[in-house]
Amino acid sequence: MRLSASLLFSGLLLTLAPLACSQQTPETTGTYTPTGPPAIPVQSAGPALLETFETGSKGAYAEADEALPSGSWHFTDGLIGAAPADHKNGTRAARLRNRGRLRMNFDAPAGTQSIRVSSAAYGDDAPSTWELWVSQDGGRQYQRAGQAVRASGPRLVANTFAVIPGGKLRLEIRKTDGGNTRLNLDDIALLTAAGTTPAPPTAPPAPDTPPPSAIVVSRDDNMALGNPSGATSSISTPNNYLLTRPQYAMSYNAGRGIPNWVSWHLNRAWLGSAPRQDDFRPDPALPRGFYQVSTGSYLGSGFDRGHNCPSADRTTDLDDNSATFLTTNMIPQAANNNQRTWAGLEEYGRRLVDQGQEVYIIMGSYGKGGTGLNGLATTIDQGRITVPARVWKVLVILPEGTDDLHRIAAGQARVLAVDTPNDQSVSPDWSRYRVSVDAIEEATGLDLLSKLPPEAQDRLEARVDTSSTR
Repeated sequence: MRLSASLLFSGLLLTLAPLACSQQTPETTGTYTPTGPPAIPVQSAGPALLETFETGSKGAYAEADEALPSGSWHFTDGLIGAAPADHKNGTRAARLRNRGRLRMNFDAPAGTQSIRVSSAAYGDDAPSTWELWVSQDGGRQYQRAGQAVRASGPRLVANTFAVIPGGKLRLEIRKTDGGNTRLNLDDIALLTAAGTTPAPPTAPPAPDTPPPSAIVVSRDDNMALGNPSGATSSISTPNNYLLTRPQYAMSYNAGRGIPNWVSWHLNRAWLGSAPRQDDFRPDPALPRGFYQVSTGSYLGSGFDRGHNCPSADRTTDLDDNSATFLTTNMIPQAANNNQRTWAGLEEYGRRLVDQGQEVYIIMGSYGKGGTGLNGLATTIDQGRITVPARVWKVLVILPEGTDDLHRIAAGQARVLAVDTPNDQSVSPDWSRYRVSVDAIEEATGLDLLSKLPPEAQDRLEARVDTSSTR
């Protein structure tokens, strides 16, 4: 659905400043009380719903429902812990590991206006990252509330998220960083404006009609626009080998040592606060027998290890960011092209997302021979990696919403195609290199928007974008 600029500005959900850290209470007694002024002053009264996990008995990580005083909760890779290493207020707290989740199986009291969650790292584990996701249609669709939270150390810290009342509100807490760290959650409070018990609910909207203010923000299919080269995961096609992972999809060309194309989706669900990992490394997903580009393959070449899917497009958690540093996601890119022209185009895409857009992106390269800091070169790494002559990208831009292919075909999207020389003389102004999708297809032999109806492809691919890029 299309959304007004005012709605996108105000937002359905936003993270408010975290409450001040609590003073650590004894492991087995006490009630959590944050010190300092609360982020929302009206929260001084008691919550409309409070789950402390004190009566829970789920002692294993196996996925299951648990009946608690507030209602039924669903645990995925989670349990209710009472160990000394569980940081808690009282005797128990929820604990998640890996990419565990904790979800309400029931609707919040009507009139709920904010959600407060206390969290800490389990024991002396390294920090964990988690996100709050909220549904307003009884759990059919979820959207992220505000930014990711980084829980570190033994002190429970409360974070408060504001929500617009209405609909069948449910919450889900998602541990997003995977790995071996564990996360403690305690004292989940749902509050009304005055922190009191809300009035009885009014009649809910029709089940097939989501609230008109809902913004659905989800991680959509990275290859929603199609498979441009018909790549397959068969080792019999080493120069058109399909690699798919949660962060992006690609056709890898083992003969050139670089991708033919990389495809990914970008919206707010992909952007967070995870730091850049810089852990360049060979891709373990490549079949045995394919040459493995190493961290030293670019050393002294005069070319940058240029990302296809950028690091800054995948910042919700460390695993997402780390995946962009696999060498299968790299090309030998002229420094000025990578650090100026391409960096500007990448930042432009993220700026559109900040303004309420979502973007489907396909990037690739073609030709042979580029000019780096050491001059012209056709290959590096003793001929194992081809230096492309041109670097291109296609962005399909549309307002956040659902049923994206239908909306794109109906003319609700902007299609931006850019094709740049891979050399040091390239202009920093990427908008000078705008072309049609048809031109890139003719140069590469790819079919870039193949999931769209033929009529829509003909119409959209022939255009050269002339919109303002300021």
